[in-house]
Amino acid sequence: MSEVAELFAREFPVWHMVVRGTLVYWFLLLVFRFVLRRDIGSMGVADLLFVVLVADASSNAMQGEYKSLDDGFVLLATLVAWNFALDWLSFHFEPVARFLEPRPEVLIRNGRLNRRALRREMITTDELRGKLREQGVADFSEVRVARLESDGTLSVFKKEKSEQASDHHQPPETSKPPAQ
Repeated sequence: MSEVAELFAREFPVWHMVVRGTLVYWFLLLVFRFVLRRDIGSMGVADLLFVVLVADASSNAMQGEYKSLDDGFVLLATLVAWNFALDWLSFHFEPVARFLEPRPEVLIRNGRLNRRALRREMITTDELRGKLREQGVADFSEVRVARLESDGTLSVFKKEKSEQASDHHQPPETSKPPAQ
C-alpha cells in the first residue's frame, strides 16, 4: 500500500509546479506566435520533429525530474487553465485575440503576387502554386484574393469568368503602389 501512496506523494510544492508550468507555457506561446512562421496549412517532417522535441524539452523543464503523479496533475492543470483562460480572454476581448492570433495576410490580389507578404511569411511561389492547384486554380491570374489565414490555411477567392475574360483584353498593370 505504501507504493501506491508514494505514487501520489507530492515531491514539490504546488506553487513550484504552477510557476514552472506558467513560465514554460508563456515562453512557448510567445515562440509559436512571434518567432515561428505560419506554413500554408501543412506540417512537414521537420515541423513535426520540432514539435516533438519542444514537447520533450518543455516537459523536462517543467517536471524538474519529479516522479509523483500529483505533481504531474498540478502541472497539467496549470497548462489547461492557461489555455482555457487565454481562449476565454480572446473571445471576450479583441485586443487579446489580436495579440494571440496573427491577422490574415493577403498573398494574391487580382492575380498579382504580394511578394512582400510572401517574403515575410517565408513562402515560395512554388509552395503557393501547389496550394492553389489543390484548390483547382491553375494560374495566379484566376485569383481575385488569396489569403493566408491565422491558422495557416489558404483561402482562395477566384475571379468570376467575366473578370478573367476582361483581364485578357486590358494591358497589364504596373506594380507601382496606387497614388495617395
